[in-house]
Amino acid sequence: MRHSRTALMAALLGFSSAASAQGFDPVAARAAIDKTLNQQYPALDALYKDLHAHPELGFQEIRTAALLAARMRKLGFAVTEHVGKTGIVAVYRNGPGPVVMVRTELDGLPMEEKTGLPYASKAQQTVDGKSTYTDHACGHDIHMAWWVGAAEALVAMKDRWHGTLVFVGQPAEEIVSGAKAMLDDGLFTKYPKPDYGFAAHVFPFPTGQVIVKQGVTTSATDNFAITFKGIGSHGSTPDKGIDPVVQGAHFVADVQTVISRRKDPQKYGVVTVGSFQAGTVANIIPDHAVLQMTLRSFDPAVRKLLMEGVTKTANAVASMADAPAPEIKYLFGTGEVVNDVALADKTAAMLKSALGDKAVMLVPAAVPGGNGSEDYSEFVAAGMPKSVFFAIGGYDPKTIAQYAAQNKPVPVNHSPLFAPVPEPTIRRGVEALALAVLSVTTDSASGKR
Repeated sequence: MRHSRTALMAALLGFSSAASAQGFDPVAARAAIDKTLNQQYPALDALYKDLHAHPELGFQEIRTAALLAARMRKLGFAVTEHVGKTGIVAVYRNGPGPVVMVRTELDGLPMEEKTGLPYASKAQQTVDGKSTYTDHACGHDIHMAWWVGAAEALVAMKDRWHGTLVFVGQPAEEIVSGAKAMLDDGLFTKYPKPDYGFAAHVFPFPTGQVIVKQGVTTSATDNFAITFKGIGSHGSTPDKGIDPVVQGAHFVADVQTVISRRKDPQKYGVVTVGSFQAGTVANIIPDHAVLQMTLRSFDPAVRKLLMEGVTKTANAVASMADAPAPEIKYLFGTGEVVNDVALADKTAAMLKSALGDKAVMLVPAAVPGGNGSEDYSEFVAAGMPKSVFFAIGGYDPKTIAQYAAQNKPVPVNHSPLFAPVPEPTIRRGVEALALAVLSVTTDSASGKR
């Protein structure tokens, strides 16, 4: 461990000296970013609170996209709306050089906010014909604010870098569908294809902290709906029917043997049944039961095993009950996000130089990634391998300490109580994203492209 830390510090010092000698000074760049931030932050704060109070669900982000498009046009970006249904693409050309994509998500979640904040969401939208509250409980409102702030800083510093910025506002991340929709709509063919890509996500750890992960960063996800079919009958005469509730119950238990007995125990994999809907009253055996589930994995072979295991288990359960074959519907999914190791190393070292050694953590590829999933992976898989997706802390350390003192977990992403503290979180996101872009577009840093 001591040897590893010594090597990392040597690499950091070497990078910092080389960067400064070539002309890219991360410390000076951060000072210039902060100068713009100090001027623009009140407007960013107002934008954040507006977005927080008006979340919109996947592929319904009409107001959200229009707000961001207007801000980017005002900065001088050429903006196209309705890419991938409700996405936006903002392009800023600043001479010859690399093309760099910076992505934010636009959508909120179908849930009621319970933070008690003065700007808390009371908005509602319709999903499948039913009205639901909406909440930015994953932090996409924070992401949009630092995305705009990074664009403002880079435009203000355009004499320091050369290349093309492609700022992407992606819809429907929460249903891991928006990235594919934008790609299918020509994101990498109608607009400049990125040489580099950066994105960031807020998480419930201390503000000011930035985590850069080598290699696999988030898990793959696959979501299924399975309808078990039966024959309805009276609850007192189960022999006169075929009970789909029992089929579903067997499935919930049996499918876990795919994890415990078929998957390599050294590799990550999860199957969770999150919804089980069947019947109306106690004394009627229904004629069908619908289960919805999510699968998570880091390894393509494990991902394939889990999907095959779900299908085989469902069919076996139905066969055992002499029931018709179940209807197995694949809902949506995406692969794991994989950071380019060399770019992750370079970005982490540069951020350490600019933000301080304690503010940035570089996590080795050997350490497992996060359990959550992200369809940012679609952009990487579509031909943008030089990419880094990093994590930024959003909670006041005092708040974290208070929860610990009460022996309570800190509210995490997707909790109705999730509430990052805006200013330090947005500021750090602006700094991290703008510095990352500068590190690959400054002439010396990008090899005079």
